[in-house]
Amino acid sequence: MQTVSCPSCGAEVHFRSHASVMAVCEYCSTSVLKDADAVRDLGKMSSVLEDYSPIQIGTSGVLGQRPFTVVGRLQLRYDAGLWNEWYLLFDDGTTSWLGDSSGLYTITAEYRGTAALPPFDALHPGYTYDLNGAPYTAAEIRVADCVGGQGELPFKVGDGYQARVADFRRGSEFITLDYSDGPQPVIYTGLAVTLDSLQCQLLRDDEAIQRAAGRYRGKLSALDCPACGTQIKYLPGVTTTLVCQSCHSQIDAASPKAAVLAAGERLASVPMSIELGATARINNQDFTIIGMMRRADDEGTQWNEYLLYGTRAGFSWLVETDEGWSGANVLSEWPLSYQPGAPGVVVERTQYSKLYDYGSVVTFAAGAFNWRVAVGDRTQVSEYSAGQLRLASETTAQEMTWSRSAPVATDQLAAWFGSQFKGAPRRGTATAAGSGRDARYHRRLAQRVIWVMLAFNAIPLLINFSSTWFLSLIGAAAIYLPAWFLDNGESS
Repeated sequence: MQTVSCPSCGAEVHFRSHASVMAVCEYCSTSVLKDADAVRDLGKMSSVLEDYSPIQIGTSGVLGQRPFTVVGRLQLRYDAGLWNEWYLLFDDGTTSWLGDSSGLYTITAEYRGTAALPPFDALHPGYTYDLNGAPYTAAEIRVADCVGGQGELPFKVGDGYQARVADFRRGSEFITLDYSDGPQPVIYTGLAVTLDSLQCQLLRDDEAIQRAAGRYRGKLSALDCPACGTQIKYLPGVTTTLVCQSCHSQIDAASPKAAVLAAGERLASVPMSIELGATARINNQDFTIIGMMRRADDEGTQWNEYLLYGTRAGFSWLVETDEGWSGANVLSEWPLSYQPGAPGVVVERTQYSKLYDYGSVVTFAAGAFNWRVAVGDRTQVSEYSAGQLRLASETTAQEMTWSRSAPVATDQLAAWFGSQFKGAPRRGTATAAGSGRDARYHRRLAQRVIWVMLAFNAIPLLINFSSTWFLSLIGAAAIYLPAWFLDNGESS
């Protein structure tokens, strides 16, 4: 380890890794550049937002029997939110990055080989690309600004540093292409992990976060909407964007001073079966409802999605449809091989069959979210099923996500939330947001079968059409009209 004096305040600055070229003084936030035997002052580095992450400088863990220590951190911000990149130093002197985004973690290390790679502007989420001899699906395409840093870093960063990165997934495998320094990207390869699998030690606890941020993690606080004055509950350090339920203004909660990002339109209030701020204990974890949004598909079917946050469990969803409820979680392990339009996918050795594709749009949003959400946001959705389990892929212009859902009984919700649950008993439980589409799907299928039967039975009549046209008309009406009346009766 090399120790130098900060050129600005004189405090000790430590370089534990020979690969580190820059460190941020923990006392005055000066960026210190290690240049041969000298050090230079690069100016002040913005302080990181104290968020919900339990990781901190000094956290240790083990990856594949290789111990490591967290020695640095970059915090990056893009249009939809924030994420952290923690710089890891292994005991054998090698380094890696631990990506930390909304409670999902990946470890990647630089790949020293060469490969023919597509240009950054040609990449699209949801498309499959051949990388390192295997198909990987593009998950996120981001242009992000570095908004803060801590500890040691392997390259020079400062105000104005912009990252152009693309993430790809295949099962639990992970690849990042970093185009920040030019058209030829730096390649990082790795895998999805959990903090438990890394046997992490010296993680921040609630008390430590309270001391650092001045607010207690997981506790709902409130602020007044800068646009209309309505009080909004949120989780400081956890949620980056708020949506006022009265005036629908988008509010930046990640800045020192709450600021309106975009003014909203006044919309008709949507009844909530679980109010914002409701709490429940689920599987020995405490959860809070922090956000709610209402979405609609191409044919007008609407459903509600409630965002849950647990101090240790992270984010998950409760989905309410006309048919019932389901619980959903974002997947860290993706399909091994995904092709748009394929009849099915395999995730964790389970085969899921394709159901349908549809577009969705946000029609109402209120509360706090860990990404920027607004009325009018559009997503392309594909759904798959395996028994009662459902998979859903959601794709926008910037990212693709996969989630898995399972039915939840209303009795179970009532047990979890008690009097805070206002939902009425349902006819059944929903396996996904697309339950209302199931009935329409089967009606359409029945109509197609009827049309095929009609065509098949009409062939003999049409051979001698001049003498049987009246019988053909009666036969067509007898076969088709009952299905037509049934379909329109159920739709009304």
